[in-house]
Amino acid sequence: MTEKNHSTRRDFLGKVSVLPIGLALAGLPSQHLFSQTTKSNNIFESNHLIMSDNNEKKFVPVMVTPFTQEGKIDFNTLSALIDFYIAAGVKGFFANCLSSEMYALTPEERLSLTRHVVKHVNGSMPVVATGSFGDTNKERAEFAKQIYHTGINAVILITSHFAKKEESDEIMLSNFHEFFDLTDNIPMGTYECPAPYKRILTPQTFTSLLDTNRLVYHKDTSLDFPLVKAKLDLIKGNRIEFYDAHTPNTMNALQHGAKGMSAIAGNFYPEIFVWMCNHANDPKLQKEVAWLQTELTKADSIISTSYPMSSKYFLHKRGLNILPVSRTSPTPLTSQEMQTLDGVHATFMGWCDRLGIKAV
Repeated sequence: MTEKNHSTRRDFLGKVSVLPIGLALAGLPSQHLFSQTTKSNNIFESNHLIMSDNNEKKFVPVMVTPFTQEGKIDFNTLSALIDFYIAAGVKGFFANCLSSEMYALTPEERLSLTRHVVKHVNGSMPVVATGSFGDTNKERAEFAKQIYHTGINAVILITSHFAKKEESDEIMLSNFHEFFDLTDNIPMGTYECPAPYKRILTPQTFTSLLDTNRLVYHKDTSLDFPLVKAKLDLIKGNRIEFYDAHTPNTMNALQHGAKGMSAIAGNFYPEIFVWMCNHANDPKLQKEVAWLQTELTKADSIISTSYPMSSKYFLHKRGLNILPVSRTSPTPLTSQEMQTLDGVHATFMGWCDRLGIKAV
């Protein structure tokens, strides 16, 4: 009998015509409407649900996709998952992302998944979704318009969709500019997604993209905090919302200007990240913040094993009727992996007890 090969989050991350406007916008609340015919000099004026005028920190989950036993999207469980996130205190949603197994979804599934999230949230908080799919800028622009018309607040663009791995930043920026011209004034965000390959924005390229005045959102996956801080320094005075995806950066990112966090660990214990967002800058709680950061960092490599299956197991243990079904990581968890996650769950409950957090 051969030993199972243990997949990690890194393994998972490495795998991997426009709707008529009248129909697409029918029934959407007015705050989701955004003119596709007239360019604006300042998109921030209209995209008020994304932009915040206060110092509130926000946790935005990168949503997992529940599947039925047959491998179809389970929309009933998706609704329950949204309610679970809301009860935990999240302040927005990132639908159709890598944790959603977006590369294993058909174009229509990406749209229907996003549409369902928007409809269920019903304008109570912002929703963003990845929309840069296609082999050419024209194809990417067409899909971006389709997914924007589901009612999301911004279309998120994968940085590695805009240049091949061997191509220069100049080529990437040229492709971004062409894409922006094809998408009128739709508000956009950037995401340094690890698939098809991770393309980290340098401070120079980030500055060039900020100068387009098209970005309202950025999800950063830099592991090196000094690079994160360099980009955070660039957004001072800019109303873009900056979210760090790397759990070990949580405390430092929140204390140095990030709008919030958007880490995969939030698919295990979102309440903990909500607590960190609420208290990372509280001078009276710095001892607890530092302690919790150490705890989160220790747990991160454990929960990343066999992700996103590990998350679905953990969420099921927490009471959600979500099946251990994944299109990208179909191999079942071993009994040892389940026992390890059970231990993390016990640790999580201990965090809640110490900090006075009521687990959902």
